[in-house]
Amino acid sequence: MPGVTGMPVPRPQRPCDTVGQSVAMAGAVGPRTPVPLMPLLVALALLSPWGPAGGSCPPRCVCASNILSCSQAALGSVPAPLPRFTAVLDLSHNNVTRLRADWAPGRLAHLHAMLLSHNGLSFVSTEAFAHVPHLRHLDLSSNRLRALEENLFSDLTELEVLLLYNNEISAVDRTAFENLARLRKLYLGQNRIARFPLELLRDGSRLPQLALLDLSANRLRSVPVGELQALPAWLRDRLYLHDNPLACDCQLFQLVARGHRRRLSAVVDFQEELRCSLPAAPAPVGILALANRQPLNCSEAREAVLEAHLGDSVTLGCDTRLRGVRSRHWVTPGGERVSEEGGNGSAALLANGSLQLRALRPEDAGTYACWVAGPLLNETLYVELLVHNFTLHGPHDTLNTAYTTLVGCILSVVLVLIYLYLTPCRCCCCRGGAEKPPAPRDDSINSSVLSATPNHAAAVPGEPCRSRSASAAGQNGKFKVGGTPQAPPRHGPKAQRKVSDPDSVSSVFSDTPIVV
Repeated sequence: MPGVTGMPVPRPQRPCDTVGQSVAMAGAVGPRTPVPLMPLLVALALLSPWGPAGGSCPPRCVCASNILSCSQAALGSVPAPLPRFTAVLDLSHNNVTRLRADWAPGRLAHLHAMLLSHNGLSFVSTEAFAHVPHLRHLDLSSNRLRALEENLFSDLTELEVLLLYNNEISAVDRTAFENLARLRKLYLGQNRIARFPLELLRDGSRLPQLALLDLSANRLRSVPVGELQALPAWLRDRLYLHDNPLACDCQLFQLVARGHRRRLSAVVDFQEELRCSLPAAPAPVGILALANRQPLNCSEAREAVLEAHLGDSVTLGCDTRLRGVRSRHWVTPGGERVSEEGGNGSAALLANGSLQLRALRPEDAGTYACWVAGPLLNETLYVELLVHNFTLHGPHDTLNTAYTTLVGCILSVVLVLIYLYLTPCRCCCCRGGAEKPPAPRDDSINSSVLSATPNHAAAVPGEPCRSRSASAAGQNGKFKVGGTPQAPPRHGPKAQRKVSDPDSVSSVFSDTPIVV
């Protein structure tokens, strides 16, 4: 009672005390009734995923809920049978060297993660993943795989992460990643790859969701810089190429330098490992150190520069490295803002975030800024536009070049015709003039370039020009080179027609001599 000292204060009663008291009271009142345990255990077994309907936990494995862990169990093959409720299967650090098509005799519809690293795995069947269609995470790292065969992962249409690093892969078939429309991360580092089919990334239709590609520590000696530069920035942000024996050139330097200026993770985080080999250098040098360095003397990387002419229409791209962009807008050199709602007449924002400029004017030249707002970060991109004078870089230069080429061709044809038709006469006896000495016998000089008229022999001094018969014994009726056949005698009005002289001008396109 309050105010009374020396009396005990009752404490609050807990539920457990009530239960204990109830049991004690039940024992005091009468004997306890035995609780049947067998039906309870059977019910728990039926409700457990490892019950008879789901299968028992394999020996040497640990089963926890829907996780089956058989790591470091010295297994030579995948344990069977596997519980059908397995969602995560860990077989790492074992001796499973071959993954055949029958490793899972039944369909594992709940399996979404499978770990097979550190097994010495050297063979994977192309039908090994037919029974796990919902697999999203596959770890095959730190094994002995040497090649990625055709359509190896084509059954994994829901795969998102694929780990293949630290293997012995040297050949990658371009169809190995067919049907992987949801793949987001692909790790191929620390292998022996000398060429990777980057055409898988070119148009974005093969691997549309890919956001990370690790090709570091391989044997790549060159990369298609133009194709890589055309990739979106959010993919180049996680395209790892460090620790490869790349050959130094200025295009590679420009690619890396632009990535460093854009603060791409693949360049900023591994700029010390981005190295290349010079022909005369004893050791690889840093790619970013090639600026103004002999013997390449590469120029400094500049921001995106676009050149155009007056009256042209151009499109400025906003190549952001952020995904899930919430909003973006452009700011013109004059400080005018072009938002998604519209433009200022000559400038309009396209659906992909690019800025289209129509009918360029001299005042449109300058630096344009693209402001991008992402889920967590913001980014600003700058594009410089140069508008050239139409009279200096317009189509007149092309017209002048074509006109000059046409005039040159016409003059060449005229000179050839003059050479063919106005060649000086080399007759042995000119008509109406004094007798000239015979020309030396030289077939290459006396014959026309385009004429098929036979060459002629030297004339005897003092005799009139006449053709000589070319037939001789042992020639089978053929004519000797240098002679002209004797014209048969004719009667009538045309009997006075003379045979043309051998040195007369012949037709360019006919084998018949011209008669004078």
